[in-house]
Amino acid sequence: MLNMAEGLSRLGALAANPVVATLATAFADAGFDLAVVGGPVRDALLGRETHDLDFTTNARPDDILAIVKPISSTQWDIGRAFGTIGARVQGEQVEITTYRADSYDGVTRKPVVEFGDTIDGDLLRRDFTVNAMALQVPAVKLIDPTSGVEDLVSGILRTPIDPEISFGDDPLRMLRAARFSAQLDFAIEDATFAAIEKLRQTLKIVSPERVQGELVRLMQTDDPIRGIRVLVESGLVEEFLPEVSALRLEVDEHHHHKDVYEHSLTVVRQAIDLEKARNPEAAPDVPLRLAALLHDIGKPRTRKLENGGAVTFHHHDVVGSRMARKRLQALRFDGDTIDAVAKLIELHLRFFGYAEGAWTDSAVRRYVRDAGDVVERLHILVRADVTTRNRRKAARLASAYDDIERRIVELREQEELDSIRPELDGNQIQQILGITPGRDVGEAYRFLLEVRLDEGVIGPDAAEQRLRDWWASRG
Repeated sequence: MLNMAEGLSRLGALAANPVVATLATAFADAGFDLAVVGGPVRDALLGRETHDLDFTTNARPDDILAIVKPISSTQWDIGRAFGTIGARVQGEQVEITTYRADSYDGVTRKPVVEFGDTIDGDLLRRDFTVNAMALQVPAVKLIDPTSGVEDLVSGILRTPIDPEISFGDDPLRMLRAARFSAQLDFAIEDATFAAIEKLRQTLKIVSPERVQGELVRLMQTDDPIRGIRVLVESGLVEEFLPEVSALRLEVDEHHHHKDVYEHSLTVVRQAIDLEKARNPEAAPDVPLRLAALLHDIGKPRTRKLENGGAVTFHHHDVVGSRMARKRLQALRFDGDTIDAVAKLIELHLRFFGYAEGAWTDSAVRRYVRDAGDVVERLHILVRADVTTRNRRKAARLASAYDDIERRIVELREQEELDSIRPELDGNQIQQILGITPGRDVGEAYRFLLEVRLDEGVIGPDAAEQRLRDWWASRG
């Protein structure tokens, strides 16, 4: 709950920030107004750490540049056409934007840039009331024309103007609603939510890269579940990630199975908890979190109702991996993220065979070899995928995975487990067999790799003898 006395005190501290104070003095001396705007003001009131200081002013871009040059080490004007000048002041990056009074064409999402004359007009064009507050400096005056403070107290997300107009101007704001709902743990006001439901198809005018960026920011929050629910319940997710809403499989009275959608949300939450426990100082692991959300998206496509009430999802891991790869490519994710998510989904069931009976060292080596650089993420995903309420079963699976992790550590100490390769390279194979580069060398290499995986390190002499025997058996 927001305590206003404490909130105002924190606003005073924000105004006293050396970077803010330096800029406030410079703009006042030049005869212009300046205010900290948006997220930093919201976060200061909530007692959260502030990031990325943004300012708004009645000064035009040329004036802004002239004011900041003497007090900054670097300036950039890549956003000059939109009224924004960036600078590095006392080692901190800031952006200062002229008051705006934009209009939108409703087709491309690109605004017709118009500079405004008042800060109230500038704030009205922002996405949500809690982001439409400004702290005027150096006067330390809170400007809140849309009752953002009241919405902060109530934990409500609401647009400053009619939500249909706001989302019609910029459909990406609908995705931001989901993100801020998760980030702030706020409810979306009824009329605002209804507008998302009504206008969800207008998201089509937003580029895949922009949609991807908001999805990533949502998945980077401490608990993205609330935001995911907003996307699904409003239908907005159908426009860019329909595989998630498809997880809400219909369950009839004769065929019963786990609620795949709720299970997937639980896996996301448990994966985040494990991620933080294992890597408390690391940045949010977006590929892991995406894999947790999407790990079962192959189930709707592979669902089969068996006689007697059973439901099967054979090969949903492989099917889901392909589906995820295709969807993430459409959203313009980078290749490394796509490969990591697809591999995690494809391998997430592999461990459960271990729980039925301990693997040989060969099987453990193959598990690590196939996982490659996502093996640590796979540890987390597999553990998070256990959502059973049967404590005995959960304990048995946890114990089994403790065992496989222990064995991986032991094998790593004995062997180069993360870079498993044959004990003879391609050149040595050619010399021993007296052959030239070609398919035979590749087949010999793969044979020796299988020996390495099955038996571990046997030494170069033994490897050479195995190679000769294999070659002789081929005639």
